[in-house]
Amino acid sequence: MNPPFARNAAGKDDPLAAARHIAAALAALRPGGRLVAIMPDGFSGQGRKAEVFARALQGSTVAAHFRIEDAFRSHGTRVAIRLLAIDKVPGNLNTTVVQRPKLGDLLAFVTAMPPRAVCPADDVCATASVPIPERAGQGKSLFKAFGRRASAPVSVPVADRCPSADAPNWVDVQWKPVAAHGPDVATTDVYAAWRPQRIAFEGAADHPAALVESAAMASVLPPLPAYVPRLPRSVMENQVLSAAQLETVTHALDATSRDLPGRYAVPEKGLELVPHAEGQIYRQGFFLGDGTGAGKGRQLAGILMDQWLRGNRRHIWLSENASLQVDAIRDWEALGGMALDIQSMAKFRPDARITLSEGILFLSYATLRNASGGKTRLQQLLEWCGPDFEGCILFDEAHAMGGVAGGEGRFGATKGSLQGLAGVELQNRLPRARVVYASATGATDINNLAYAVRLGLWGEGTQFPDRTSFTARIREGGIAAMELVARELKAMGVYTARSLSYAGVEYDILEHALTPVQIADFDAWSEAWSVIHRNMESALAASGVTDPLEGRTLNGPALAAARSRFQSSVQRFFGQLLLAMKLPTLLPAIQSALDNGMSAVVQLVSTSEALLDRRLADLDAQERAELAIDLSPRELCLSYLQNAFPTRAMESYVDEDGNMFSRPISDADGHPVHCADALRLRDDMIEMLGALPPIAPALDAIITRFGADAVAEVTGRTRRLLTLPDGSQKLQSRSAAAGVADANLFMAGSKRILVFSDAGGTGRSYHASLAAANQQRRVHFLLEPGWRADKAIQGLGRTNRTHQASAPIFRPVTTDCRGERRFISTIARRLDALGALTRGQRQTGGQNLFDPADNLESEYAREALLQWYRLLHAGKLTSCQFASFCERTGLRLEHEGSLVDNLPPIQRWLNRILALPIALQNAIFDEFLGLVEARIEAARKAGTFDAGVETVVADRLTVAERRTLLERDGAAITELLTIEAQWAVRCPDIAGIMERARRAGGSARFLRNGRSGKVALLVRTRSRLTDDGLSISCYALHRPGGRSVITDPDLAESHWDDLSAESFARLWQAECADLEARPQTERFFLATGRLLPIWNLLGDEAQVRRLVTQDGRSLLGRIVPAGTVNALLDKLGLGGAVQLTTQEIVEAALSGKVVPIDARQGLSLRRSRVNGEARLEILGFEARALPALKAKGCFTEIIQFRTRLFLPVNDADRIVGEIAA
Repeated sequence: MNPPFARNAAGKDDPLAAARHIAAALAALRPGGRLVAIMPDGFSGQGRKAEVFARALQGSTVAAHFRIEDAFRSHGTRVAIRLLAIDKVPGNLNTTVVQRPKLGDLLAFVTAMPPRAVCPADDVCATASVPIPERAGQGKSLFKAFGRRASAPVSVPVADRCPSADAPNWVDVQWKPVAAHGPDVATTDVYAAWRPQRIAFEGAADHPAALVESAAMASVLPPLPAYVPRLPRSVMENQVLSAAQLETVTHALDATSRDLPGRYAVPEKGLELVPHAEGQIYRQGFFLGDGTGAGKGRQLAGILMDQWLRGNRRHIWLSENASLQVDAIRDWEALGGMALDIQSMAKFRPDARITLSEGILFLSYATLRNASGGKTRLQQLLEWCGPDFEGCILFDEAHAMGGVAGGEGRFGATKGSLQGLAGVELQNRLPRARVVYASATGATDINNLAYAVRLGLWGEGTQFPDRTSFTARIREGGIAAMELVARELKAMGVYTARSLSYAGVEYDILEHALTPVQIADFDAWSEAWSVIHRNMESALAASGVTDPLEGRTLNGPALAAARSRFQSSVQRFFGQLLLAMKLPTLLPAIQSALDNGMSAVVQLVSTSEALLDRRLADLDAQERAELAIDLSPRELCLSYLQNAFPTRAMESYVDEDGNMFSRPISDADGHPVHCADALRLRDDMIEMLGALPPIAPALDAIITRFGADAVAEVTGRTRRLLTLPDGSQKLQSRSAAAGVADANLFMAGSKRILVFSDAGGTGRSYHASLAAANQQRRVHFLLEPGWRADKAIQGLGRTNRTHQASAPIFRPVTTDCRGERRFISTIARRLDALGALTRGQRQTGGQNLFDPADNLESEYAREALLQWYRLLHAGKLTSCQFASFCERTGLRLEHEGSLVDNLPPIQRWLNRILALPIALQNAIFDEFLGLVEARIEAARKAGTFDAGVETVVADRLTVAERRTLLERDGAAITELLTIEAQWAVRCPDIAGIMERARRAGGSARFLRNGRSGKVALLVRTRSRLTDDGLSISCYALHRPGGRSVITDPDLAESHWDDLSAESFARLWQAECADLEARPQTERFFLATGRLLPIWNLLGDEAQVRRLVTQDGRSLLGRIVPAGTVNALLDKLGLGGAVQLTTQEIVEAALSGKVVPIDARQGLSLRRSRVNGEARLEILGFEARALPALKAKGCFTEIIQFRTRLFLPVNDADRIVGEIAA
């Protein structure tokens, strides 16, 4: 063959045209066949195009390689060419190149060539080639071949797999609609097994591993698509894509075939598209939110392949870093593509024109934001695409653009990230592009979804005019609103979020109890940092940053910088200190895992490399020869004192307005002048702290304990300090490939312990792979989760993947230090948001690793902290005094005798608590948690507690009535359902209750209520702190119908009396028998379907429920309280008020609603508090109706010369029924 060297079939420039032709020809050639090709001179195994040469000829052998200088001289050109003889059998590509001036000089070499290899019949069947695909609008083309290279042999005969010569090599993948149904899942599960909900593919393979999605997402049905994807015939015959992956490809292509409503113009400034009558129409996008194990790469490749086969052959693939191009090529080749189709943008100079006529440009987000020579990579990319670009833009690892909207940082507003801004501008400039976002951790905050401008969450056709209003409204709705976003996107058909099943995964928290010695060390360091803080304030005054007499700030920037560096050093220090203190429990746990035939994986963030670099920089040549370096957390403290403690002398000056400030002093030569007193304070502290015992850093301690030969390190650090058996130290350099080599040794079983950090947590696999030699079960120790929830979860996904011999054991490592909750709290909060935004259910974010109580940054915790500040200032707390707390923490809480208006937020409070002695930390946390729990309990009683998606468990659930709230295109998209529930009470058995009483010991009491005759087991629980600062003892009342909490004062005023254990057991069983014989019934109202358009009409009580009806339908929606259901219908302009039962009216009034009783008479019922007593009051009555109302059981009371009408609570149902009759 003599292919064109630099032009494609359309006549456009393509420097890889010859390589494409030869690769396509080899794909069509039978195994064992020989191809002889005339190729351009640059096509060689050496030089710039060596990689192209290797990719094009992969799986082949170069039998002969000739270079001829004047082969076409008679045709008027002296361009050198190469003549290659290639056999399609695996072998050597870099054979000796024979160079001659003329073709005739090669005759002797040609005659001496060996004959081509003979291919056995079995090999032909195993790797049979397929006809070359037709390109849209053209005849047969040699540009592509879609066979699965290097695939496992299949038993299908060639005659059955290969189409006829006239048949295209692609197929339109037909699907059939399936009946809409809910998930097959136990009603209390967080996850549901994935199964097709709207479409099914005949003959499609099951996914290699079981997939799940959150139970909330499984209850949402996507719309029925209209698109039929086109894929290579071999992909379908060899079942390269599973049914789950085919479903995603179909929905994604269907979504990107639709347009967003309205027209928009690109603004001159900013990135927010502006509605414009003559603007562009933008395509809708799609978000692929699948987690580890779903095969996002293959799904993205499938989307591209559909477009490629339709003749659309210019696409863009972005990812987190350039090294992931290898994974993209792997997935593209699995679908029959060629490696040459994917080209790195880094190969083109920033100022050059991209000469690729067709192909997939791969680039990282860092490349996208780069600029050189006055031209940005974005501009270069837009020039290549052209204004009418309709190709795909794949934003893989899309969370890398999460900072596009900026945010509120510690020192004010922060700007948007450059790569996020570039990503959004790329979408804005190419309105007809098919945009697909892919990320398992799309956002940990609603503001981080700002990059997903093609999903239709805001703008025309929505309730939110722009992104800012959308973000503000969803943030006001809290986690419940965030959960709604993911479910809404699935209902729109633009989102999917499945993950690998967690069946078999075990969770076992490893908690280290601090020893008395460790507590003493911690307290010593706490006191040391307290001394540093006091001396820092003295140094600031001595050096002139603050006024020593008035305490007034003279140099604001210097003061802010000094305090910021101090607090960040404190936080890092105690984080590292606690990390090191876990080692006495962690190291034996690792050894235990090894002894039990398992392999250990340790996940952390800190590697101490920066500290090592600083220590090495301070050493001279002789000290480097005899290393004796201490990398303990103590070095963080000493490093702060040495480099960041404020010692710079300041001089005071008065500005033109008479205000006094200070500025740094320099000597005559311009050198900084330091304050002698500040230097003395610093040196004294360094001397004192240097005498405290060192503590080993966690990573180095693991390597020292088990040896470098047993521990694989994948951290990205370039050098490490090894401790040899004789106690000496050795500095070892590590190349970029060292981590990969260590990971391979771990997977091969040569090393059974692997430690990885964030640098090794993306795109790597450390699971018990069936393809690896090391198939031992993994014990994954989460030693240090860090601050980024998405990174922590990505790290956990390294050991739980598809094709594994066993599921891992996840072991988060913690201590009993209350201050450590500072680290857990932030990640727990972000995990809630992550699960809500990406899986539609907050409980899925942390994968059962964290308890909801770990989130100390909730609304209830913030309110509790404000009250804690007030009680501290009033002197009503027992843990510490106000002055002492302010001195120890450095928090300024008071101004002129009153609390400051802007009290420190909970994150700063948690930071300062971390540095307090252990006993003081625990006492403060007990008081604080008592306030938090009191608020949560109050919210539960009021029915306003937001617990996320809860499942309605009942024996029978039926839809009694449906009302359409919103319609679109003639179909209901939002409905109000009246649900009737019936269930039998299932009481705890008496044996379990007696066992609970035995465990509680002497604090348990058996009680009987003198008024109702009911029984209960009383067990002491955590005390609570009132808003007045009083500690109140609390008890849990375990009753046949459920559990409640009662305070000590309420218990004293109640009718509960003690009784014997024998009588209790007899009455308990009798009460249980009575309850179980009488089924419970309830009616409630559920708004279901698309809720985002009416979210602001549903009120503040965001109770989301999931249920499965009697006919098998799974429903998910938001509870509409009975007292507000008619108000909702009025807001939507819908008639036909719902007739509430008397019980619903009374319950709604007691919950705080104003509920109409009789619209004709204008009567309403509400809860009122009179003299501390909760009453039910009737509003809107006429004076002439008082006698009739009193005759029904109401009573009046004159309060402040006004007659008010009440009804007794215990007889409210009857009276309301008579009034409404």
